[in-house]
Amino acid sequence: MKKRVKDFDDYKPSGVHYKRSFGDIMMSVITYIVYSIFAFVCVYPFYYIFINSISNNQLSERGKVIFVPLQVHFTNYISVMKLEGLFEAAKISLARTAIGTIVVVFTSAFLGYMFTSKNMWGRKFWFRFIAATMYFNAGIIPLYITMTNIKLTNNFWIYILPTAISPFYMILCKTFVEATPGELREAALIDGAGTLTIFFRIMIPVIKPILATVAIFTAVNQWNSFQDTLIYITDKKLNTLQFVLYQYITQSSSIKALLNGSSSSANIAASMAKMQTATSVRMTVTIVVVTPILLVYPFFQKYFTKGIMIGAVKG
Repeated sequence: MKKRVKDFDDYKPSGVHYKRSFGDIMMSVITYIVYSIFAFVCVYPFYYIFINSISNNQLSERGKVIFVPLQVHFTNYISVMKLEGLFEAAKISLARTAIGTIVVVFTSAFLGYMFTSKNMWGRKFWFRFIAATMYFNAGIIPLYITMTNIKLTNNFWIYILPTAISPFYMILCKTFVEATPGELREAALIDGAGTLTIFFRIMIPVIKPILATVAIFTAVNQWNSFQDTLIYITDKKLNTLQFVLYQYITQSSSIKALLNGSSSSANIAASMAKMQTATSVRMTVTIVVVTPILLVYPFFQKYFTKGIMIGAVKG
């Protein structure tokens, strides 16, 4: 049996070196330049925010910090941690991200599995009914009235229940389940397994890639969301980190007042007011808010290609 050819080097004559043409070299150079520019455009905003958060606050306020941090210090992070309501907002963000992600992953996986079952009553109708919500929306005012009538305003569950079912993720899971061998479910049915047993003990381990994909997308959406807080929440105890950041960005003129009105002592507050500027607080809070999701994202990245490709194309 002939040795399998793995790459170009396997069938090049011995001692012969492939000489790249000028066109190949130029194409490689152009490719590297284009992707380097693209990478720079993606990374620079985060880098810019970080170097401004650790640079001299007065220089940062005047826009002097562009590429290199100036007079590096980490006082901003110590000061921002003393902002009133920051840790409470972090708890709310963590809770809504964790609970919301679990709920969406479960509902998407279970509905996606059930809609592949030929024994489900009204399967086609319910699938189309849920999928239609991707295209039709009543609007903010009717939605606000509905949430008020069912007592979800100023309620933590406003972050969870309205988005508990995602038609897009449900369709991804349904298509992924359809791509799995049907013999698995048939064998389980012959052995006497019920619907829930098949779902939890057979399907969940098989569809882990799409579940991980849905989980990270949902977690990012939950962590970054602030409009629901803006619309439905007036109780400061239910504010999220992103909403706190939104307040600092839109109300930069009152940041010093917020710092002086924190629960820390008067001396600490006065010291913080002297050191901080609106720009430094915004930059530092942005880093604090973005860092957790940046740390989690790479661990799920390996599931993206397999999860999305199999979940998006049947067969």
